[in-house]
Amino acid sequence: MERLTTEAAFQDTIKSDKPIIIKFYADWCPDCKRLDMFIGDIMDEFNQYTWYEINSDEVEGIAQKYDVMGIPSILIFQNGEKKAHQHSAYTKTPESVREFLEQQLG
Repeated sequence: MERLTTEAAFQDTIKSDKPIIIKFYADWCPDCKRLDMFIGDIMDEFNQYTWYEINSDEVEGIAQKYDVMGIPSILIFQNGEKKAHQHSAYTKTPESVREFLEQQLG
């Protein structure tokens, strides 16, 4: 999973004409660490998509700009638009993340 470290890199990345998946996280977040324990298997299942991550504490204002009120959150972007958003409360199990991605990406 490629890490985005600036808003400019983030903005450039979300312009993709193909759907991309971005995980919002923070180093201090215990739920983020739990997600990291199973996200690799899900990335393998959805490997036709490019995955990125962004630390919402390091890139100031990016979380607020895209209504990320809790972390971890998984967002799908295409052509510069947010297409889908799975909020933190629903990212706690592999099943819920997998179901979200299947619903949004087919």
